[in-house]
Amino acid sequence: MNGLYTRFDGTFFEKTRLSVMTLLYQEGELSFNGLKEALSLSDGALYTHLEKLVKDEYVEKRKELAGGSAQTVYRISDKGRTTFGDYLGFLETMVLKTRQGGMT
Repeated sequence: MNGLYTRFDGTFFEKTRLSVMTLLYQEGELSFNGLKEALSLSDGALYTHLEKLVKDEYVEKRKELAGGSAQTVYRISDKGRTTFGDYLGFLETMVLKTRQGGMT
């Protein structure tokens, strides 16, 4: 059996980064401020997590103008979408096995 902690790397599986991935998977893309509001994180904490996800190619970022000021928008990358989809599949398998009487 592939263990939950051995199947996904530490970048992806850290709690806050997994929350970022979940939001981006659901929403498609969000601004820095949208993520900050949704996750109730400080600027510094969120920036650190986002930069790690960008560096490891789970998330992409771009700058754009909005209402006369610049903002950074983040979206899940193809690698991020694939990895998150694999994670959901893994969870579905674990739920199914548990409902069928346990895991072996």
